[in-house]
Amino acid sequence: MTKKIGLIIGSTRPNRISTSIATWLQPTVAQDGLAVDLIDLAKIDLPFLDEPGQPSDGNYTLAHTQAWSQLIQGYDGFILLFPQYNWGYPAPLKNALDYLYTEWRGKPVSLVSYGGHGGFQAALGMQLVVRGLKMQLMATNLQLTLRKQDLDDNEQFIDPAQALAPYAFNANQMGAEFLHRLS
Repeated sequence: MTKKIGLIIGSTRPNRISTSIATWLQPTVAQDGLAVDLIDLAKIDLPFLDEPGQPSDGNYTLAHTQAWSQLIQGYDGFILLFPQYNWGYPAPLKNALDYLYTEWRGKPVSLVSYGGHGGFQAALGMQLVVRGLKMQLMATNLQLTLRKQDLDDNEQFIDPAQALAPYAFNANQMGAEFLHRLS
């Protein structure tokens, strides 16, 4: 039976580079028995948390929360892909996580952060969040360092495959770790 991983694109900026990273990461992580779907928070477009009750109660009254819950329940694990902003992670990603509780509980998660120095501080902060949600943090997590020579004038990859090639082995290992954990 094929296991499903949701790769959540945590940046919603108009000129974000995360879609290029996600498009590269998706087939690199996927393996026989492991499907990886892209979940783009820019397309999900959740408002800032507006449910009247506590997410841990699971009594969702708003249609967008119910749809988000249904989507997330369909996955066996997650990859969170996000940039580092001022030593932290993007607010839309935190908001999307905060909407739910039980849906995240016990699910394995890998973190893929990126920035000029790999997004270490953002990943560190996100580790606290996923632990608070009782997710199982995987051993394989990536910190992608964006190099100026790999980017064009619009801060997009000139050649994503070439720029991200140094991370391919670890991304493939991430897929193997998900398969092992979910078997």
